[in-house]
Amino acid sequence: MRDQPPYLPPPEDVLEIGAPEQFAALAHPLRQRLLFALGHRPATVRQLAGQLAAKKGNVAHHLKVLREAGLVHIAETRQVRGGTEQYYQRTARHMVVAEPQAAGTAAMLAAFAQELDLSPAETHLTLRHLRLSPTKARELGEALAKLVDETEENAEDQPLHGVLVALYQQALPPSPPGSAPERPGR
Repeated sequence: MRDQPPYLPPPEDVLEIGAPEQFAALAHPLRQRLLFALGHRPATVRQLAGQLAAKKGNVAHHLKVLREAGLVHIAETRQVRGGTEQYYQRTARHMVVAEPQAAGTAAMLAAFAQELDLSPAETHLTLRHLRLSPTKARELGEALAKLVDETEENAEDQPLHGVLVALYQQALPPSPPGSAPERPGR
């Protein structure tokens, strides 16, 4: 963007999401799109509205919610034509859900589903269950994180793609009353 001031990178590398207001903020698809848009550089309400084809009032409202949840901050202000222009930026380069809870996870997945519905391109969605040792599960998690972190091209003229990565251990079904508990490895 031509009228972009110089800026510092986000103040944090990783932000752990865990507060209810953060889950609530992430539950709206426009807020997730705003966070995606702010992933590379700060932007004004006007710039974000143009980029996301949204009304400036909606963008301003949702930025306020994200700011109150600690997910974005004002990185820079500039005087422009008698007014003040605020540049919003994510508070962290990466955001991870520290301890997923059902309500927050459901809200985030609902917003993710809406994003998939809006996608103009074919999407890839796979759910697999794998039998992995704790060591192999940790290695897979690290490899997935590295793959996502290193894949970005940083080409301004290319479309944005959303990536949702989840690795979890499937819960065992509860044992019927009076039965012996199942031993690990069976």
